[in-house]
Amino acid sequence: MSRRSGILEFAVLGLLRESPMHGYELRKRLNTSLGIFRAFSYGTLYPCLKTLVANGWLIEEPGSVPAELPSGSGRAVGPAPASSLAGRRAKIVYRLTAEGKEHFEELLSHTGPDSWEDEHFAARFAFFGQTEREVRMRVLEGRRSRLEERLEKMSASLARTRERLDDYTLELQRHGMESVEREVRWLNELIESERSGRDQRRSSPEGSAQQNTAGEPDGLPRRGNTPPDPSGDTAK
Repeated sequence: MSRRSGILEFAVLGLLRESPMHGYELRKRLNTSLGIFRAFSYGTLYPCLKTLVANGWLIEEPGSVPAELPSGSGRAVGPAPASSLAGRRAKIVYRLTAEGKEHFEELLSHTGPDSWEDEHFAARFAFFGQTEREVRMRVLEGRRSRLEERLEKMSASLARTRERLDDYTLELQRHGMESVEREVRWLNELIESERSGRDQRRSSPEGSAQQNTAGEPDGLPRRGNTPPDPSGDTAK
């Protein structure tokens, strides 16, 4: 299995844990909620779904099909009546099984080096609300360590090649370093917020009632800015 297909399977399981969906809905959520999947097609999604079904992690169920909008009509039309579905194949709805939920929870608990890489980290971060607090900390700290290593290598490379680069290439190198530095600062803030939230609960008289470790965004910064794009594109 390629790394990207593994990330896609993880994201599909995570979205279906929230609610059952059909393929169109899944693709839309992957595109809008997880921007790392902007450029993938149904030809990528459906083989992934078939694999998850074969593994027993998903089941397929018939679902209702929205009625077609009349040509040129701007008004919404409700679900098609059963009679209009005659001769048409109903859309398949995918639902997470108990085994699929257990498998996804195992994936959530994984904190190996692959979870610190660009695309995998973005997918992991999108499901931090379902992730144990200690696991979140390990992923954040691992990501920060990986970026600090990257920043050190970029700085050393720039020092060696500065005299051979034209102004535009040099500026591109600087932009890349600034993007990494920006994400490191963002990670520092998140890590500090996670630690502060944990320490506050430990010192609180109601601490024992606040020990829910998953889905709790306590102390998370609530600024208007969006997280840095792991791809290095920081345009707002």
